[in-house]
Amino acid sequence: MRLAADGVRRRLLAGLLALACVPASHAAEAGCAKPLYLTFDTGHMGVAPLIAEVLARQQVLVTFFGADERTQAGDGSLGRHWAPWWRARAAEGHAFASHTLDHVYWQADVPGDPPRFRVRASAGPNQGDVQLWDAARYCRAIEQGAQRLETLTGVKALPLFRAPGGRTSPALLAAAKACGFQHVGWAPAGFLGDELPSERVSNAQLLDNALRKLRSGDILVAHLGIWSRRDPWAPTVLEPLIEGLKAKGFCFRTLREHPDHIRWNSAHAR
Repeated sequence: MRLAADGVRRRLLAGLLALACVPASHAAEAGCAKPLYLTFDTGHMGVAPLIAEVLARQQVLVTFFGADERTQAGDGSLGRHWAPWWRARAAEGHAFASHTLDHVYWQADVPGDPPRFRVRASAGPNQGDVQLWDAARYCRAIEQGAQRLETLTGVKALPLFRAPGGRTSPALLAAAKACGFQHVGWAPAGFLGDELPSERVSNAQLLDNALRKLRSGDILVAHLGIWSRRDPWAPTVLEPLIEGLKAKGFCFRTLREHPDHIRWNSAHAR
């Protein structure tokens, strides 16, 4: 009996030691009853260092959707200049997915067999040009974004993508799914408003709206810099928003764990 009791004690001690070795962030994730999914699309990158500092200080992991956009400094948001920044985010455990390499906006479906899409890139060699793409060409744009992120981070991008502006059609979504990519939008309350004119909507209003309206399971979207907003959102809102949401019992996960995407991620891992 004593030998059996000793065995039980040893197993209990081993279990406690194992729990002690689990990182605090993982332990928090395991008890995440009210998850939110914070995502960032690329932009001019002017606030990217500040955003990284806040996320690290608050121990929050997010999902970045990457396109190679024009930046305030360097050769593009997915260029060589920003490579160390992306590598550091990968080391911290963030997730990554494509935003189409040249930030290509869908404009309309063009009927035909097979159907085509009228698109316009806001970056890259065809910036501003309206083009007609078939499904294979659109899929290649998503894949190119994913590949560039993998090159920069050393981490496989998720089999997810976000269309610039969230603009899609059923035909476009079906084409992307056929080549292994599921689209990710955001919740209505998850639009954090950093693209809105600051003369019309103040940072204080955006913070208050988010804190009042967000609900468990929502996907949130902001950017690594918006050219048009005069009063930048991130320096004023991001940390108070995270702290306020934590105070309400919310916690943060990446889209690796989102219930609407977790099975897709597993079945279409790249």
